[in-house]
Amino acid sequence: MFDTICTLPVQSDIFAQVVHPTQPLFAIGLSSGHVHAYKLPSDSEVIEDTSEDSTSPPLQTTNSVNGSIVPSLRRASTASLSESGLGSIDTLWTTRRHKGSCRCLAFSHDGEICYSAGMDGLVKAFYTDTGKVISKITIPQSVGLEDVDGPTVLHALSPQALLLGTDSGKLYLQDLRQDGKEIVSQCSQTWTPHGDEHINALVPLPVSETSTSGFSKQWVSVGGTTLAVTDLRKGTIATSEDQEIELTSLAMVRGLKKGGTSVGEKVLVGQSDGVVSLWERGVWGDLDERIVVERAGLSVDSLAEVPFGFGGGKLKMNEKLVAVGLEDGRVRFMRIGRNGVLTKMDAKHDEIDGVVAVGFDIEGRMVTSGGQTVKVWTEAKGLPGGGRSAAAKHGMSSSDDDVDESDSDESSDEDGQSKPKRKKRKRNKGKDKSGGKALDFSL
Repeated sequence: MFDTICTLPVQSDIFAQVVHPTQPLFAIGLSSGHVHAYKLPSDSEVIEDTSEDSTSPPLQTTNSVNGSIVPSLRRASTASLSESGLGSIDTLWTTRRHKGSCRCLAFSHDGEICYSAGMDGLVKAFYTDTGKVISKITIPQSVGLEDVDGPTVLHALSPQALLLGTDSGKLYLQDLRQDGKEIVSQCSQTWTPHGDEHINALVPLPVSETSTSGFSKQWVSVGGTTLAVTDLRKGTIATSEDQEIELTSLAMVRGLKKGGTSVGEKVLVGQSDGVVSLWERGVWGDLDERIVVERAGLSVDSLAEVPFGFGGGKLKMNEKLVAVGLEDGRVRFMRIGRNGVLTKMDAKHDEIDGVVAVGFDIEGRMVTSGGQTVKVWTEAKGLPGGGRSAAAKHGMSSSDDDVDESDSDESSDEDGQSKPKRKKRKRNKGKDKSGGKALDFSL
């Protein structure tokens, strides 16, 4: 389904990745405290393919930008840049943003400002295009902690609100002023939606049709073994039953089929046992269904909805495709609707390190990070089903020849089997490693 068009090694382990909301840009945060920002080639750029053989492999060249080696990608000019990989991946800037590791990154809604949080106890705001710092605050120190309360989640809820989650289970609301260019030093509100359990992930709930601001005021978070819903004005309004397993990642999926009690929106929760649980919006006591993504019990470290059009003819109307990053370095794809894993569409990010982040840029390319490697992927050509172009041409089909259907009854304990015991949270630690390279980036 996806082909690697770029493999980029970096000097230390990647802890955070964020993809720009409106431009083909992304940034990564490293264990060394560095933050790197990259620009992907855009369809608006025009690059001639001068090779005589349009089927020849990509030409591998490098450019120097601010002392960094940058890859240039060349493929046949018959496809768009976002599909073919034409153009170059440019380093916008790179800097050591934090004295400790950079644990979290987030873009503002318009993408003009990027925020980072590090183990030096600081949150910094800086311009996306230059990396210039324009404001910074100190992460509040929790009572009883001798060391820095490590940041775990950073999310710009609106132009006026920045959410910061920490290892101690605190969730802070930081006021933003002047369109995010100044952060008020004192947090305006503090919640503990999961008690003293660390907050692993956070996703906003879509706004209602009656919203006047257009920005969400509620969000779902997971921490330890529970899911919680918090309201900007009311605080934590719902907490799930103890799931007895570490909840690791989140994604919000909309546009599903409505009917009965279903509103067509589900929250997907990755677990440390290889399961993704599905939660119906508005029903927060316990999960609705579950999909076993990896039967060996590998942790689901990241989740992201795949843009419309992909799926190789495996989707029907009102079904969605979701990318799942696993701790063994694989990306698997699961179908939401007729729930199941598309077993023949696996992508391999790394042989050793897990996929700590997966996302999709504005032009539909997948970006994965983990270990000391970033990979950029584009739609594979010549595969059964034809990928996105064939799906658009022939419509969505119901072929199921490579789908591992998930039995929702697996979530039931009626057979007397107990739920798996909770696994402890895994930190991003490991020796320096570099994955295999599709292109040469040697310095």
